[in-house]
Amino acid sequence: MSYATSLYLTGAEVGLSLTGLVMLLVAAWTGTRSARMLTIVTVAALIGAALFSMSLFDRATGEVAGRAFGDLYRADAFGSFAKILIYLASAAVLVVTPRFFAQTGSYRAEYPVLMIFNAVGMGMMVSATDLMTLYIGLEMSSLSSYVLASFLRQDGRSSEAGLKYFVLGALSSGLLLYGASLVYGYAGTTLFAGIITTAQTGGTSLGLLFGLVFLISGLAFKVSAVPFHMWTPDVYEGAPTPIAAFFATAPKVAAMGLFARVMHDAFGQIVNDWSQIVALLSVLSMFFGSVAAIGQTNIKRLMAFSSIAHMGYALMGLAAGTAFGVQAMLVYMAIYVTMNLGTFAFILLMQKDGAPVTDITLLNMYAKTNPGRALAMLVLLFSLAGVPPMLGFFGKFYVLRAAYDANMAWLAVAGVIASVIGAYYYLRIVFYMYFGEERSDTLDHQNGGVLTVVLMASAVIMIVGIANMFGVEGMAASAAASLVN
Repeated sequence: MSYATSLYLTGAEVGLSLTGLVMLLVAAWTGTRSARMLTIVTVAALIGAALFSMSLFDRATGEVAGRAFGDLYRADAFGSFAKILIYLASAAVLVVTPRFFAQTGSYRAEYPVLMIFNAVGMGMMVSATDLMTLYIGLEMSSLSSYVLASFLRQDGRSSEAGLKYFVLGALSSGLLLYGASLVYGYAGTTLFAGIITTAQTGGTSLGLLFGLVFLISGLAFKVSAVPFHMWTPDVYEGAPTPIAAFFATAPKVAAMGLFARVMHDAFGQIVNDWSQIVALLSVLSMFFGSVAAIGQTNIKRLMAFSSIAHMGYALMGLAAGTAFGVQAMLVYMAIYVTMNLGTFAFILLMQKDGAPVTDITLLNMYAKTNPGRALAMLVLLFSLAGVPPMLGFFGKFYVLRAAYDANMAWLAVAGVIASVIGAYYYLRIVFYMYFGEERSDTLDHQNGGVLTVVLMASAVIMIVGIANMFGVEGMAASAAASLVN
C-alpha cells in the first residue's frame, strides 16, 4: 500500500494532529486570550474528523479498507463507527465546557489543545493493529487525561484526582506492557495478524495465555471494569464536571473499541479462552456498580458507579464473542454516550448561589421550579435504568440477547438482576425531583443556554430514537462484520 493511501486512511488523525500543533503554537503565543477561539477551532476540527470518518465508513468495508503504514493501522467500518462517536462526544463536551470555567475564570488555552490530542490518541486506539501502535495511542490519550483531571489547579480535589489517575494509570500501563511483552515473546510478533496466526497454528501456549490475561487487566482499567475500577469514583468527583462528562463518554468508547479490537483481531481464534474472563469482568462490574451507587448522595460519584455498571453491560456483548455481540456493544455504547451527555448537562445546571453543587438532596421538588428540565432528566434516568420504552431499554436488550444467543443465558440473567438493582438509585433521583420534601435552599433558576439544549436534545433522542435508532443499528452491524470475520 502506497504512502499516500496510508495518509488518506489516517486522514482524521493526521488532520487533528496538524490542527493541534498549530493550536499549541497559538496558545503559547497568545495565552488565555485565545481560549474561546481555540475551543471553536477544536469543535470544528472534531466535527470535520467525524464527517471524514463517516465518509470513509461505507468504503471501509470495500476497496478502501486496508492496513496503513506496514499493517500498523487498520481503516475499517468498526474503527470509523467508534471514531464518529468519539469525535462527536468530544465536541459536545467542549461546547458545554466554557460556561463552567467562566465562573472561576480558570479557562485556559491549553484545554482545547489537550482535548484534540486526546482525540488523536483515541482514534489511534480503535484502529491499532499492532501492540506498539495500541500503546502509543493509549498513552497519548491517557497523558492528556491526567492533566485534564487536575485542570483546576486551585482546587485540591482536582489535583488529587489527577494524581490518583496518574498513579493508577501508570500501574495499568505497566500491566498492559508486561502482557504485550509476554505475547511478543511467545508469538514472535507484535502485529495482531501474526498473533492470531500463531494462536491458530501453533496452539495456545501457557505464556500466551498469561500475556492475554495481563492485556485484559490493562484494558479493563481503561474501561473501569471491576476489580480495576478503583480510580473512577474519586476521579469523577474531583475532576471538573465537564472533564467527568468527557471521561464518561468518549474515552469509554475508545477503550471498549480497543478491547474489542484486541480480542477479535489478535485473539479471535481462541474466543473460548478469553470469553469467560470478560464475562466475569462483566458480572462483577454490573453488580458492584449497581450496589455501590445506592448509598451515594454526590451525583458525580453516583454517575461514576453508574458508568462502572454500564461498562459491565457493554462487556456482556463483547463476552459473547460473536459479530452480533460486537454489534450489540456498539449500539449500547452509542446510546450510553447520548444519555450521559444529557445527564452531565443537567449536572452542570445544578447551581446554588452561583456555585456548582452535587448533592442530590438539593433536587427536592425540582419539578416545581423547573418542570421542563425535570421531565427531561426523568426521561434520561428512566433510559439509564433500562425502563421501556426508552431507548436505553433497547440497548440493554441488545446485549442481553447477544449473551443469550452465545449460550450464556446465566450472564443474561445476571444482567437482568443487576439492572433491577440499579434502577433504585436512578428512581431515587426522580423521587427527589417530584416527591421530595420542600426546602428553602433550592437550586438556582437560571437560563441554561446550550446546556439546556443538550439536555433536551438527549431526552428527545431517548424517545424518538426507538423508531429506527437513527440508522445506528445498521451501521453497528456493518462495523461488527468488518471486525469479526
